[in-house]
Amino acid sequence: MYLHIGNEVIINTSDLVGIFDIEKASTSKHTREFINYASKMKRVRYVSLEMPKSFVVCLDKDLTEIIYVTNISCQTLRKRMGSRKIM
Repeated sequence: MYLHIGNEVIINTSDLVGIFDIEKASTSKHTREFINYASKMKRVRYVSLEMPKSFVVCLDKDLTEIIYVTNISCQTLRKRMGSRKIM
């Protein structure tokens, strides 16, 4: 199954680790460190130039984390997934 996360970016849900609200998750020191590290390693992809609402963590073929920052809310992304339960 695939998930459209904005601006013609589609991810395979089998690679999906989690969908997180950027405002709530960024209050954690560990989350900020994770995103900063991923950014330094060039593993952060900005899907839109609009105000970000959520980020999606996926694993690539080498099991390395890729973070997609999107302006689509967590709730909308979850609805697009259908009845499948995710974080």
